[in-house]
Amino acid sequence: MSYELFCIGNPLLDMQVTQGEALLAKYDLKANDAILAEEKHDPIYAELIKEHKVTYVAGGASQNAARGAAYILPPNSVVYTGCVGDDDLAEQLKAANKREGLREVYQVKKGEKTGACAVIITGHHRSLVTTLRVAEKWEQSHLESAEVVPLVDGAKVFYVEGYFLTHGTETVVSLSQKASAASKVFALNFSAPFIPQFFGTQLQRILPYTDIVIGNEAEAEAWAGANGIPEPKNMAAVAKAIAILPKSNASRPRIVVITQGAESTILVSSAAPDAPKMFAVHPLTEAEIVDTNGAGDAFAGGFLGAYVAGKSIDECVEIGHKLGGMCVQQVGPQYKWPKVAVL
Repeated sequence: MSYELFCIGNPLLDMQVTQGEALLAKYDLKANDAILAEEKHDPIYAELIKEHKVTYVAGGASQNAARGAAYILPPNSVVYTGCVGDDDLAEQLKAANKREGLREVYQVKKGEKTGACAVIITGHHRSLVTTLRVAEKWEQSHLESAEVVPLVDGAKVFYVEGYFLTHGTETVVSLSQKASAASKVFALNFSAPFIPQFFGTQLQRILPYTDIVIGNEAEAEAWAGANGIPEPKNMAAVAKAIAILPKSNASRPRIVVITQGAESTILVSSAAPDAPKMFAVHPLTEAEIVDTNGAGDAFAGGFLGAYVAGKSIDECVEIGHKLGGMCVQQVGPQYKWPKVAVL
């Protein structure tokens, strides 16, 4: 079996509720944000279960993208790892992955709880509040286990969510350096504004080995603000600034992709940093949009799946748009079933 795409991140089970305006006010949350739970947020998970109609969906940014890539690729193309407990939440994640054809090689810690994410939906916005639990007890030694070593060695493309940098930087540095040295492709998603804001040092260690950077406009603006870019809201300028950062493997240009929801996606290559490309997003009607949770991850999954399938970079963006558009018409980070051909 040849798993060309290797993804790593924090496996989470999403606990999703709608009409969450009162929850935003109570827990001091922003409508369109992603944060790690602080002590004041701890009661939210029990409150969701007790007082709301919860939809449970397999989550975790990189896992969502991995399932998206697996959805459009042949079986046994994508493998995912991260740390889970030996509980019912982990079993739900395994079932979702199996259905989409994603191979998972979790590090399982007995007696521990799998991470969870409270997803508060208000209109077309989603506020994510994550408790990592055992996900942040990940150990790099898992990559050196007999089961995982051949999967790492056999992969051609690696994908890491920015969230993983809150605890797993050494793993990401090691993986990105190995990928760069072997002229394999390493892709990174900023994932949330707080990553470039508060984990800039960790990002600086990884970006030299990174071939593809994906983020949305809020994350790009946060990176620009943290790095003193003069026009932090000028997405083409921000993408260029990221694209032309020093790069370990100079044989391949760095591609930077910034999504802007329903607005055009911007792509800048270090090979032509002054020639940004704009890709219009196929508009959906208000009635077609069910839930925007996971749309960015779906875009990344479509982009990566198309990349692994040998499509051009322009086609990768378009297929990312297709999968993102499919995702927002489902509840949570899910895809149409039975499968719909996207490639």
